[in-house]
Amino acid sequence: MRLPFPTYLDHLRAESARFRAALTGCDPERPVPTAPDWTAADLLWHLGEVQNTWSEVVLSRPKNPDPEPDPPRPASYDGLLAFFDDASARLVQTLTAADPSEPAYTWSGPDDQNVAFIIRRQAHEAAIHRLDAELVAGSAVAPLDPALALDGVDECLDVMYGGLPPWGRFDPLPHYVEFRARDAGGSVWTQLGLFSGTRPDGGETISGESDAHVVPDPGVPADAVVSGTADDLDAWLWHRRGDERITVTGDLAIYDRLRELLGQPIT
Repeated sequence: MRLPFPTYLDHLRAESARFRAALTGCDPERPVPTAPDWTAADLLWHLGEVQNTWSEVVLSRPKNPDPEPDPPRPASYDGLLAFFDDASARLVQTLTAADPSEPAYTWSGPDDQNVAFIIRRQAHEAAIHRLDAELVAGSAVAPLDPALALDGVDECLDVMYGGLPPWGRFDPLPHYVEFRARDAGGSVWTQLGLFSGTRPDGGETISGESDAHVVPDPGVPADAVVSGTADDLDAWLWHRRGDERITVTGDLAIYDRLRELLGQPIT
């Protein structure tokens, strides 16, 4: 399911270019349908700032760079486009020159403290925001590449929803939901369970909270199967598309338990 790192970089370049092309000439004040609190200008600034930040992180590897003031947001839309062009080119150049196995700071778990995580994460970041850009621009929304989208389903469920902090414990339950990509020849499996732990900062204790994690194919029938194209599954998980084009079969009560977890917003 994981893609070769040069392929992630190819997608990062292509999706960033499509993002830029969609927003060129767009009304800066037009609301983003998939992020109503943002305008087109906010979306352009967001991805430019993200790509600028992660190029700094990679350049500072393996340490987390010292906090610096955010770069000033350009006042004009043309200035935002120029800022994005610079940040995007620098990120691609920086990641291309780095070894994926090198240690680097990330906000994820201990196994993800490397350049490889950043390369994969930024490919998906650009792809999802390219969907946003085409939607706000009112242009045709091109489907995500099936292989990238299937990997995106895994990344979204595993990283964005399934992260386990070091102070927490996951107690699995014998319930599985399979996300089956009809066009990409693969599936992503999740196992439901309960999360418990005590936060080290404030001391809050969480006991038996519903949770789910990506697991290998368990070799047993899934309680529920969520199927669709990889593009539709990935976009739906990111709340960029409705569920009109996905199909759910099996135990709907188990699916509904997982669906509650997936209702949390992510950007």
